[in-house]
Amino acid sequence: MPQEFDCFVVFAEMRTGSNFLEANLNAFDGITCHGEAFNPHFIGYPNSEDILGITQDERDRDPSRLLGQIRKATPGGIGGFRFFHDHDPRVLDALLADHRIGKIVLTRNPVDSYISWKIAQATGQWKLTNVKRRKESQAQFDAAEFEEHLTALQAFQVKLLNSLQTTGQTAFYVAYEDLQDVDVMNGLARWLGVSSQLDSLNTALKRQNPEPISEKVSNFGDMEKALTRLDRFNLSRTPNFEPRRGPVVPGYLAAAKTPLLYMPIRSGPEQAVRRWMCALDGVDGKALVSDFSQNTLRAWKRERPGHRSFTVVRHPLARAHEAFCSKILTTQKGSFLGIRKTLRRAHNFPIPEGEPGPDYDVNAHRAAFTAFLAFCKANLQGQTAVRVDGHWATQAQCLQGMSEFTLPDMIIREDEMASYLPALAMQVGHDGPPDPEAVPNKAPFSLAEIYDDQIEALGREAYLRDYLMFGFDDWA
Repeated sequence: MPQEFDCFVVFAEMRTGSNFLEANLNAFDGITCHGEAFNPHFIGYPNSEDILGITQDERDRDPSRLLGQIRKATPGGIGGFRFFHDHDPRVLDALLADHRIGKIVLTRNPVDSYISWKIAQATGQWKLTNVKRRKESQAQFDAAEFEEHLTALQAFQVKLLNSLQTTGQTAFYVAYEDLQDVDVMNGLARWLGVSSQLDSLNTALKRQNPEPISEKVSNFGDMEKALTRLDRFNLSRTPNFEPRRGPVVPGYLAAAKTPLLYMPIRSGPEQAVRRWMCALDGVDGKALVSDFSQNTLRAWKRERPGHRSFTVVRHPLARAHEAFCSKILTTQKGSFLGIRKTLRRAHNFPIPEGEPGPDYDVNAHRAAFTAFLAFCKANLQGQTAVRVDGHWATQAQCLQGMSEFTLPDMIIREDEMASYLPALAMQVGHDGPPDPEAVPNKAPFSLAEIYDDQIEALGREAYLRDYLMFGFDDWA
């Protein structure tokens, strides 16, 4: 068979059967597995000094050198190694991105692997080749330790899956239960481009703990209770269909003199914060620093040791009302005229064709805002053709986008600005920061004039994620 790969990697974890898999791979003519080549504590195996002439110190200085050596060191065959989630992270991205490296993913029930790991810790026996020398012990289940173990495994598996998806690659998946199937092992060899086949599997390694889990765990009842807390199918999660957002660095705003950086969330109290930052240093709006790129923002941070950054979150209902009034209801500069037209045509929005006139009363405003909340719910769930704009995207998603570059030092709630903004300015050395002042809403009617239980319910349906993540109560 033509060989598609230059080398291979077995993505596995402790106590998943990776030693047994490696023993069987090495039984094929033309396949060489070099153990845990990038384990930070040893190279290949606990007592090894080198792999293919490269020592652990040489590997630690340049891990790519060892990868290159494994790639070219098996003429007429293929070499590889095992890689766990806590192995040298410097080489992981290169492994995942390289289409010429075959990916084998070995998995095992995480409860089984955890119990096996605990027993091996207790006995000090990590491999078994002679059943007469088997050491027996029971595991003590630790709920917190297991959850940490499970989280690490799942995070690594998600990273592997996402990397394979985004680079258009396919891995060879092997479950722990498949390791005893010679046909699966032969299929794996063929997938690696090796023509030799096995008649039987390696019998040197023995399964260490064949008993039922109930007999291997000393506090099995406690384990059962602890596992009922885990939401295996993620039933309690809040669905999120919003597209990922970038950090939107050009919209960040820095004070003229005081080392403060404002990372705004659209349709929040942006004008109030901007005016406060001007008053802070006694300047007008033109003196504030804006239009950052990632490079210029890094430079700004480097030049101002001790700087602080912040953002302000607003109640989801008040924020949705601001977005509706400033971007959809009005036709003035800065509004979204194209989206406005689409909402009137395709979603039957009860708003006037032009700017609201004298006949646009409080009842019309309530009906229009109610329609907007229903639209936001559908829009955030990916059910409309209209883009999810940052003015009505969830604040949780906006913060997640910020994290791709930098996170704010402080997340302030709008109703606590009077306390926290001056305190933040004092932290960076300002002697007498002013109090922030509210900016009057230019909407034809305030939220208070139209608020009722129906609007609150619609707001919660559309912005459940923000209500949940930030703990917002009813707007009233």
